[in-house]
Amino acid sequence: MDLSYSAEQSAFRAEVRAWLADHVPAAPLEHFDATREGFEAHRAWERTLNAGRWGMVTWPEDHGGRGLDLIQWLVFEEEYYRSGAPGRVNQNGIFLLGPTLMEFGTPEQKARFLPPMAAGDEIWAQAWSEPQAGSDLAGVRATAVRDGDDYLLSGHKIWSSRAVFADWAFGLFRTPGSERHKGLSLILFPLSAEGVTVNPIAKINGHVGFAEIFLENVRVPAFNRLGDEGQGWSVCMATAGFERGLMLRSPARYQEAARRLAALYEAQGDKADTGLRARVARAWMDAEAYALSIYSTASRLIAGGSIGPESSTNKIFWSEMDIRLHQTALDILGPRAELLPEAPDAGDVGDWLDDYIFALAGPIYAGSNEIQRNIIAERMLGLPR
Repeated sequence: MDLSYSAEQSAFRAEVRAWLADHVPAAPLEHFDATREGFEAHRAWERTLNAGRWGMVTWPEDHGGRGLDLIQWLVFEEEYYRSGAPGRVNQNGIFLLGPTLMEFGTPEQKARFLPPMAAGDEIWAQAWSEPQAGSDLAGVRATAVRDGDDYLLSGHKIWSSRAVFADWAFGLFRTPGSERHKGLSLILFPLSAEGVTVNPIAKINGHVGFAEIFLENVRVPAFNRLGDEGQGWSVCMATAGFERGLMLRSPARYQEAARRLAALYEAQGDKADTGLRARVARAWMDAEAYALSIYSTASRLIAGGSIGPESSTNKIFWSEMDIRLHQTALDILGPRAELLPEAPDAGDVGDWLDDYIFALAGPIYAGSNEIQRNIIAERMLGLPR
């Protein structure tokens, strides 16, 4: 990608690259949702990042960041993925809840929740979906009943990412008697609280990346409500904008995958298969196009703009691009693509199969692509419901 960077941005890139070269673990960490030990190893890495003030560079310095802008964050992400650094175990916190706290939180809430989030001392799970409310988020049934200075939380959440080993969750709750978008509130609650039961949900690879959460009269202070009571839908849509349109899937993730795909094609691809070559080229161009789009969005936000329904177009693009890219890798590998890396005849298959299986979930999480197309039709194109 041909972008012009300022001298300050180039110096920042060099600083990031040097720090990562000195600190990225020499051996890959066990995946954070495989075991408690793997999770804690990633927590330790978050603490290492925080010690260098790299946990979230856009946050204010007094909350553990560097006070930098979104362009510098994108530069950091490019170097982060290029270095092969560990995946971020606290991405639900720093990339989703953190920016939402910046926008809707009180000074006291920011002081309470942001520093331990940046430090990895409190790892966050997202507790929005319910058995009857997945993509239709306004259909949540879990309730928050006010009791003096507290709320009593009750209900059933499911597909809560990171919840098996996490410390806290941010959940969407309904005031009894309210309907659909009205009366929803976003409330933060500790997963260790009395009345909380967390049941792991194993993925196809055996890792417990998700959980269902049962809440029975869980008492939390009203201080933990983010935004006004009944403002939860607006707060959650801001979080969803960060999730779909900017921070959850930074372009560097796909640029690095496209580089790996090109290298795989050069090493093992059938050069006579022009269709395969075109698919590799498309994966590269799609990753670069997505990066340019996100740079444009970041520039607009720096200038005072906001993330609107166009975040749905980004979500569709990156989720479908991810599947195509990894399907191409499996086709290059041929029959060996079905083997796990530790299989005797696997050779250098890498993690392409595992990453492909994860990519298949992309059109579902962060709001299914069917719902995103409805949003585009109604809110961007003005089509009837």
